[in-house]
Amino acid sequence: MPLIVHKKQKESTSAFLRRFTRVVQQSCVLVRARRLQYRSRPKTERIDKKDALYRIAHRHEMDKLRKLGKIE
Repeated sequence: MPLIVHKKQKESTSAFLRRFTRVVQQSCVLVRARRLQYRSRPKTERIDKKDALYRIAHRHEMDKLRKLGKIE
């Protein structure tokens, strides 16, 4: 829902800006915008499976190297 703030008659610009910022803060528009600013899209099921398979293979490789004594 858009915010509509009209300047009142005989209202100074600075008073209008103060009133406008108060209305914006109370409506939580900025809070929602900041929260969604760095939001990333969820991964697809195919990419999740691919990443899981990579992690499993990497873990097996590291375990193998540990048993051989090549890494700590």
